[in-house]
Amino acid sequence: MVDLDRRGFLGRGAALIGCSVAAHPLMTSVTLAAAPWDARLVVIILRGGMDGLAVVQPVGDPDYAQARAGMIASGDAPPIPLDGFYAMHPALAPLKPLWDRGQLAFAHAVSTPYRNKRSHFDGQDMLEAGTGMDVAAGRMRDGWLNRMLQTVPGVEGRTAFVVGRERMKILEGRAPVAHWSPDAALDLNGQARLLLEEVYRGDPLFDRAARQAIELAGAALGDDGTPRSAAVTEALTRRGGGSTVALAAFAAEQLYRDTRIASFSLSGWDTHRDQGRNLPRALGDLADVIEALRAGLGPVWDKTTVLAMTEFGRTARENGNDGTDHGTGGAMLMAGGAVRGGRVHGRWPGLSEAELFDRRDLMPTGDVRGYAAWAMRSLYGIDRGRLTGDIFPGLDLGEDPGLIL
Repeated sequence: MVDLDRRGFLGRGAALIGCSVAAHPLMTSVTLAAAPWDARLVVIILRGGMDGLAVVQPVGDPDYAQARAGMIASGDAPPIPLDGFYAMHPALAPLKPLWDRGQLAFAHAVSTPYRNKRSHFDGQDMLEAGTGMDVAAGRMRDGWLNRMLQTVPGVEGRTAFVVGRERMKILEGRAPVAHWSPDAALDLNGQARLLLEEVYRGDPLFDRAARQAIELAGAALGDDGTPRSAAVTEALTRRGGGSTVALAAFAAEQLYRDTRIASFSLSGWDTHRDQGRNLPRALGDLADVIEALRAGLGPVWDKTTVLAMTEFGRTARENGNDGTDHGTGGAMLMAGGAVRGGRVHGRWPGLSEAELFDRRDLMPTGDVRGYAAWAMRSLYGIDRGRLTGDIFPGLDLGEDPGLIL
């Protein structure tokens, strides 16, 4: 065996084990820990401003057909009826069985407190901070998911995972959070594993980190020969797979084990042009991600809540480029075995010009933070005072929408 000291290994190890030096997992020890609850929560940020009026179409509103006449006429497939008033975009057809089983729901006409500025960056910062216009004024807070973790004693590093290449402000803060991205994945063959174990054996600083890095290397797909593993493989190959589905598969594997909270983001929702081509692609990715989560979680899916939310909606009327512009009120998606699904939550405001916000956008009648807060109260028993004082400062919690079983 080649005799390598630790300093030499750190200089050459990346080449030997095929991982990114910029995100070297051996440089940070990750603590395995279970949280003091069994329910799982996944928060997906849909970056770019999802068009809720296209995703959950209010076909029962007489003004909808006029506002979206061009898009309706050019649609390749009819929307999927949900409840007589709303219909779902056909690109979400793979999720219709979840709706039928009561494991998929939506909330319509929702928003953060963000108004009028229409900046993706400010809107996303406010969504992830969970506060008000103070964020848009440059006073960024820590993320609301991290603040929730700060209220729970005994939370450690692997309780919560940020999954993906980017920073997730929603989980930034004092509570410990683990990170993983494809760039940090280890591709370890048997010889590399033995080398890691030999080089770091007995080292009080690196031995634990090395063992955890090896564990991460084997945890991405959860291939254990079970029906759950086969379902993950099928989800990964649907529509050609892709990095977003791989992120979901990794998140599901961690949630199946000790992790209780995971967050990642999906892009591609800024549909100023050619929305009829671009939105179905983004919705297909979202459907694949939710199916990968469901497959990877197996029986744990029954204890899981998925919240998919976006920074703002889009204009009620289509623009001249077969798209829609930045708006205000939008929609969010909820899925999981813990969700009381088969319904569209929220008070519908109408689409006549007088009923629109600034005579152009869907009027918000609900706060996206309220749905997240009620989910956490139902899942984790967090009291109202902490929800409206610490986690979502200033939130009017309102009545329980009955989101969770």
